[in-house]
Amino acid sequence: MPVTRYESIEAVIESIELHQPDIVITVGQAAGRTAITPERVAINVDDFRIPDNSGHQPIDEPVIPGGPDAYFTTLPIKAITRALQQENIPCQVSNTAGTFVCNHLFYGVQHYLRDKSVRHGFVHIPLLPEQDSSGNQPTMSLDVIVEGLARLAQVAIDNESDIAVTAGQIC
Repeated sequence: MPVTRYESIEAVIESIELHQPDIVITVGQAAGRTAITPERVAINVDDFRIPDNSGHQPIDEPVIPGGPDAYFTTLPIKAITRALQQENIPCQVSNTAGTFVCNHLFYGVQHYLRDKSVRHGFVHIPLLPEQDSSGNQPTMSLDVIVEGLARLAQVAIDNESDIAVTAGQIC
């Protein structure tokens, strides 16, 4: 997946059109995350703290000009979180995908799917241990990430709607 403002959405849409899935789960990595974190909402803002891999660094620009302010995930993120936690896989609902390429991709794919029956959501994963050269970042082993994403996908398949449990955060 290209970590670039425009190509990321195009690549996923091309894959959706080719494979015609019922569910799409996009995944990105976020340094500092301690758990697998299904994202609740994508916002219509690109505000890149650093340039993407093509050198784009928008400031307060819309992902989709004229698009809605935000889109919510259509995956059962609370059911996912509960299922992973029950298997001792660190997981928590996240209320922000940031304003970099991950949010851009999440928003753009949600916008594309807005009138389709395909469910979609974005999930952040922590760094792998070998990616933390400083030894100061939280990490998760590849085995746990793979197990968590597989379980996450199965829960998404098995649950068309979410469960009613608290998962909010107090600032």
